[in-house]
Amino acid sequence: MSELQNEVSELERKSATAARLFDIRRIIGGLFVVYGIIVTIAGITASDADLKKAEDININLWTGLGMLALGLFFLGWLWLRPTVVPTEEPADE
Repeated sequence: MSELQNEVSELERKSATAARLFDIRRIIGGLFVVYGIIVTIAGITASDADLKKAEDININLWTGLGMLALGLFFLGWLWLRPTVVPTEEPADE
């Protein structure tokens, strides 16, 4: 019986690790931060012709900063309120 409990405990630990690793906030936040950095760099290096096309609004810069802020929000949310995997006590029979 002890071997079965050890195996169940090991599976619960792996499940908890997978739940934290694949939390959707981590994935969305990470992608928005990466894309936000790329688009912000594109906005910083925009030429005068690019700005003229967008009626002198640096849309890449503003969109990149918005994406970066949203990604940091998701990652901050994950850091402040981490995933809690419910653990059930084994029923004594």
